Amino acid sequence: MITVATTARGRRRRAQILAAAAELVAARGFHAVGISEIGAAAGVTGSAIYRHFASKQAILVALLERVVDDLLQGARDAVAGAGTPADALDRLVDAHVDFALRDRALIRVYDQEADHLPEPDRRRLRRTQRAYANEWITTLSALHPGVDPEAARAAVHATFGLVNSVADYHSELAREALRDLLAAMSRAALAAAVPVPA
Repeated sequence: MITVATTARGRRRRAQILAAAAELVAARGFHAVGISEIGAAAGVTGSAIYRHFASKQAILVALLERVVDDLLQGARDAVAGAGTPADALDRLVDAHVDFALRDRALIRVYDQEADHLPEPDRRRLRRTQRAYANEWITTLSALHPGVDPEAARAAVHATFGLVNSVADYHSELAREALRDLLAAMSRAALAAAVPVPA
């Protein structure tokens, strides 16, 4: 049985393994990357990885869980720290844009591999995804009480796709310029769900 690292050193090593795996899998695909390669990229032997993960599949599950868990926690923190629904929505947008720009490799891994997980893991990830989207939908509905719930849901998911697309290309824009552009486009996409007064 693999136990979760409880020491600072163990947590750092686990994080190094996950970061190395994310980069390798994003570049080449999960099945093309071996445990020994992940270990070499993380600065450990392949066999040492098994002190932290039961299998290569367990590394993939941990990577994908990290994506959705980080997003959900970031959304909850954004909403909790906001004074108004408008502020909360701004914080949600900013947090997701920052996540996408920081963790492009993780987004690529998620897009490539989430459908290949065992069903119990897929269900768990989908539950967290739904909870994350619901933070946005609830906030958008609080800001615009007249918005149709399905329009709000569609706009939220379209915004995720828009922002996450940065994982698929290299932009020559400076990071701050790209960040500002993605945030502005996200706010415009969300506003499109709001009915225009007659």
